[in-house]
Amino acid sequence: MKKEDKKLADLLFESAMLKRIERTGYSFLGSGKECIASHSFGVGFTAWILSTMFKKEGKEVDQEKILKMALLHDFTEARTGDFNAVNKLYNSTDEEKALKDAFTGSLLEEEAFELWKEYREMQTLEAKIVHDADVIDLIVQLKEQMDLGNPYAKKWIEYAKKRLVTELGKKLTKAVLSREWCEWWYEILP
Repeated sequence: MKKEDKKLADLLFESAMLKRIERTGYSFLGSGKECIASHSFGVGFTAWILSTMFKKEGKEVDQEKILKMALLHDFTEARTGDFNAVNKLYNSTDEEKALKDAFTGSLLEEEAFELWKEYREMQTLEAKIVHDADVIDLIVQLKEQMDLGNPYAKKWIEYAKKRLVTELGKKLTKAVLSREWCEWWYEILP
């Protein structure tokens, strides 16, 4: 087997780790749970919606780049784990090293590092869209917890809303917060 093929197989197994690593912030919220892979799916789906909203407004956006960036945004957590806001006060990690160690020697190496770097620098519209998608995915989960009775979720939502950087991200968030988490399926039932 070629070394490069082995590396690609290893990346698939590494990405599968994200299905088993729980996001740690929910312990502080007191309810809810989610693995990193589920969150990454939510970020990707939200980024698709948000980037389409930008396109409708006449903005040039690279949706393929956005979706790849969304998939990659928390990939390093397969190696580093998920540090929530409290953990980050006391711990640090070398995400760049984790990403380089994961992708070096693969045919994705250069593209993965460039996408990750662009996301972290948050200077491009694509990076800002993925950033807001990350925040909005959290808000969707928090809205569900709020609707189910968690009294702290509303405070978390207010904190998260402050992190949004695009007007369309704020607009989508307003729509999310105007609906009950289960309203969509009530409306389709006969």
